[in-house]
Amino acid sequence: MIEESDGKVFVSKQGYEDLQKELDSLRTVKRQEISEKIKQAISFGDITENAEYDAAKQEQAFVESKITELEAVLARSELIDANLVETNKVNVGCKVTVKNVDSKELVVFYITGQVEADPDNGKISSNSPVAQGLMGHKVNNVVVIKIPRGAVHYKIMKIEKGDK
Repeated sequence: MIEESDGKVFVSKQGYEDLQKELDSLRTVKRQEISEKIKQAISFGDITENAEYDAAKQEQAFVESKITELEAVLARSELIDANLVETNKVNVGCKVTVKNVDSKELVVFYITGQVEADPDNGKISSNSPVAQGLMGHKVNNVVVIKIPRGAVHYKIMKIEKGDK
């Protein structure tokens, strides 16, 4: 499930607002659209062999499941206050610049809660192996992180308040 170790779901203010908007849209717009699809499919007659009806009911089940999931996530959400994020060590809400000791490549990671993770844009979940390996460490620490392809050595160059 989408939670941190103690059941809390860490999320930024923007992330919380985005989840709330998605939930509101599902509850109002999407439910209404599906209701119309079901009404239309029923108007075709016999629902026992009605592909449109079956598809609409499957979509309805998916949307209701998503609504339940979002409600649960929002209920357990703990907002990450960017103003309170400490930058003396890596933690959730930080922007961390690291240097790969082997390749000398600089990489920037934003440590987020699982809900907001987007690895393609440098946002990694606090539960990911890389974030777990960086958590609690300070600038100039060298950490060895086991990843699926082996191990990577990162030197922490900078820790800032995350802004993504």
